[in-house]
Amino acid sequence: MKKIILTYGLIGGTIVAAFMLITMPLFKDDTLDYHNGELLGYTSMVIALSMVFFGIKSYRDNHQNGAISFWKGVRIGILITLVASVMYALAWEYCYHNMSKDFIKTMMERSYEDMKASGKTDEQIAAYRKQAETFAPYYEMFPVRFGITLMEIFPVGALISFASAGLLRRKEFLPPQVVNA
Repeated sequence: MKKIILTYGLIGGTIVAAFMLITMPLFKDDTLDYHNGELLGYTSMVIALSMVFFGIKSYRDNHQNGAISFWKGVRIGILITLVASVMYALAWEYCYHNMSKDFIKTMMERSYEDMKASGKTDEQIAAYRKQAETFAPYYEMFPVRFGITLMEIFPVGALISFASAGLLRRKEFLPPQVVNA
């Protein structure tokens, strides 16, 4: 089980980290913006975390004779997600320190612009600005930033884990292929 968790977790983590490392320079030169970047980011997470499904299926088919309980599938999926999430957070740490040190300032400014565009009052924007400026120093702390980054991807993987475990607990769902010799 450990080998499957590590294998599929590392594959998923590599995919999502590679997406981040490739797209971060595109933000710097304004090829991507905040809105399409968010969509691309979550799309890359879903693609990478499809490894959860394949990991649970591999364990079911190769180690459980084609049958797996729901909770065993969830456990495997969550552990694969955890490995991929840590890789994602480590990739963000690299990007943050090497490509995006002004991230929090840029995100705050974009939020203010979005608030203005949506018709928020100056008082609402000022209240949000005060709250954001209070939070900004905390984001500079590694444990806070790392935890926030984990919480971007982990819930996506948890949902995929539950859905995959629910589907794969049924023996008739994508049964193992039997090769006739």
